[in-house]
Amino acid sequence: MTGSTSPWLTWCRKQKLKLMAAMFLNLMHSPRPTDELIPRSEFWRFIKMCCWNPNKVTQYEDLVCFRDIRPGAPHHYLVVPKNHIGNCKTLKSEHIPLVERMVAAGKAILQWSKCTDLDDIRMGFHWPPFCSIAHLHLHVLAPASQLGFLSRMIYRINSYWFITAEQLMERLKAESTTS
Repeated sequence: MTGSTSPWLTWCRKQKLKLMAAMFLNLMHSPRPTDELIPRSEFWRFIKMCCWNPNKVTQYEDLVCFRDIRPGAPHHYLVVPKNHIGNCKTLKSEHIPLVERMVAAGKAILQWSKCTDLDDIRMGFHWPPFCSIAHLHLHVLAPASQLGFLSRMIYRINSYWFITAEQLMERLKAESTTS
């Protein structure tokens, strides 16, 4: 293969470019005001953009769960609040119950999906400015041991671009004790 690149390398480069373009586009768009209720039609447009089958959406009182359109693991779901919140960086200590409900919904959807090992999961949020969608959403991935190379980078623990749900709750609890 002298002078040419392998299809796998070409695919990896395209994925990297897509990721970089999504991050750049997110930087260019100003976030919406926090806690704004999304109009019903716009909310469902967001759902259709992010999931494979909008008819297979699990709804809770204030949350929606669905399968990610670009799964990074055999089980990859998004848990999204119905009320608009820009991203996890805009959360305050009063949002701790919301994050706890999102985590509980994520675990429930995994159990419903027959995911047996709840110790081998990864739940977290992309940390701004590395968000491709300007609406708070929890990534629920299982089994974490089966994440591919690119997914291990995108959903990497202790990185500048991804924060686990536990880390976020600790951060919010620390903020509430200092206020």
